[in-house]
Amino acid sequence: MGRDHGFHPVRITRIIQETADTRTYVLDAPYSYRAGQFVTIKACGAMRSYSMSSSPATDTELMTTVKRVPGGLVSNWMHDHLQPGDVVETTLPAGIFCLRETAAPLVAFCGGSGITPILSLAKTALATTDRRVRMLTANRDADSVIFEAALDELTRRYPDRFDNHHHLDTRNGFVTDRQVWDFAGGDRDADFYICGPTPFMDLTERALLDHGVDPGRILIERFGSQPEAPAADQPVTGQGETGGTVAIVLSGKRHTVPQHSGETLLESARRAGLAPPFSCESGNCATCIAQVTEGEAKMRVNNALEDDEIADGWVLTCQGEPVTPHVTVVYED
Repeated sequence: MGRDHGFHPVRITRIIQETADTRTYVLDAPYSYRAGQFVTIKACGAMRSYSMSSSPATDTELMTTVKRVPGGLVSNWMHDHLQPGDVVETTLPAGIFCLRETAAPLVAFCGGSGITPILSLAKTALATTDRRVRMLTANRDADSVIFEAALDELTRRYPDRFDNHHHLDTRNGFVTDRQVWDFAGGDRDADFYICGPTPFMDLTERALLDHGVDPGRILIERFGSQPEAPAADQPVTGQGETGGTVAIVLSGKRHTVPQHSGETLLESARRAGLAPPFSCESGNCATCIAQVTEGEAKMRVNNALEDDEIADGWVLTCQGEPVTPHVTVVYED
């Protein structure tokens, strides 16, 4: 069985103004979810994924936090138009940026709104385990700090297990490799969580690896922008036919196209003139999930599917490339 990736109407019960450009939307959504997961919202003819800031262990309401992005289609629409009582369409929660079963410390590096899933992780770890939690939260200035009151409350409630270090760019400059090393300290066996702007995440990951941290202990949440889909009749250049085929089953109808080297299953479907679901095209949101029923495909990136789902043939079509001459992929109805 595949997971449900349909969209469901959800009512907004409250809106919390976190900072001048960041709002938390409290949703009347009876979804079960894991700390660190996200929902994908459909609006303005587009889909965007936003992490939950609430914790299933400590909060009775599901909350997702959205920062206004300059030029951002969906985030600006949400900030400018949504009010309590309005209904939005969301998927069920998804994502694997979650807690692992371990007693190791949790050390997190958050840049700006990247704190959103990490706050969920921190609240859950503190409430349900004995783990120590340390966070470095980097922001432009004091006015842009998101969840400051919530972080102060965690400090008061768990003085021996929780530590948050505020880093303000206007006061300290941008985070450096040395500051990452100093904050990581001797906790090389911790689980390290990273979320924030791409340059911040890349620097932090590189610094941790240089510090001797095992790559398997570094967990990163990346949300990429949604590129434009090519027109159905637009030729794909630089990708020769391999002699194999890709069969795509969408809405119960089967379409077959020749395989092109270096082309993903999603790109093959577009070349067939189809419009299957997708969102981030970065291997994070799982909106494009489908099941390989014949042949095999290998994913370039997978930050969304669990091992048992992969074993059952599920694949992120935006990342899956055929590795056998003939592949059949079936999208859920």
